[in-house]
Amino acid sequence: MMFAEVIGDPIGHSKSPLIHGFWIEALGLEARYAARHVTAEGLGRYFAERATDPNWRGCNVTIPHKQAVFDHVADPGGVRASIGAVNTVFRTEDGTLACTNTDAAGFYAPIAELDLAGAPVVVIGAGGAARAVLFALSRLGVGPVTILNRNVVKAAALLSSFGLKGKALPLDATLPPAALLVNASALGMVGQPPLDLDLDPLPEEAVVYDVVYAPLETPLLAAARARDLGTVDGLDMLIGQAGLAFELFFGVTPPRDEASDDRLRALLTS
Repeated sequence: MMFAEVIGDPIGHSKSPLIHGFWIEALGLEARYAARHVTAEGLGRYFAERATDPNWRGCNVTIPHKQAVFDHVADPGGVRASIGAVNTVFRTEDGTLACTNTDAAGFYAPIAELDLAGAPVVVIGAGGAARAVLFALSRLGVGPVTILNRNVVKAAALLSSFGLKGKALPLDATLPPAALLVNASALGMVGQPPLDLDLDPLPEEAVVYDVVYAPLETPLLAAARARDLGTVDGLDMLIGQAGLAFELFFGVTPPRDEASDDRLRALLTS
């Protein structure tokens, strides 16, 4: 039976098995999808073992492996040079294990209707998820981008690598006004430190987007809703990127109509 997985350390929080399992059942596929705990030390061994199993169709990649994966699989699409982070590994027609990143498209889909041309944006974090977010923003013609991150030097280098104008500030800096605020870090996730931000500088038309999905209602989103700001939760990006990965794994498009998405969200939040 063909199968795919999601790998990370930790991995217990992942909702990917529920999402892919929902679509597998809906389509009646002879397939399975599971979570697999893989440490940094075991990453190379994992891919070496999976490469020999033709039933293994690929894996989603989460913290902390989104950059380390480049050392173990092919990169035919130039993901290292463009985004610099991987979230999906799949088996090509000739059996080669190749990497890609569906996070950027998954991030963009929920905000496709926003007019962000020339608008100021704030991004929290400078890791793998932030790379996908910044890649998407660099294609949208946004205005200045401010990155808040523990390592300001790393954040500044990231801005430059995507050709974005803006600045890097420490996490405890005062939030500048912005049309879009994106938490692309693990802060606020179950088992991680909280993200403590004062949202008062944001204008009333601002949108707050948190890529964290465990918990779904993060303190950041709760604070945004208390101010009646627009919000986007982590499930929107998660489901969007998962749909693209599912097609790479199993060769079929998952059901993404409104009714199906509503049932899936209900499953993920029950």
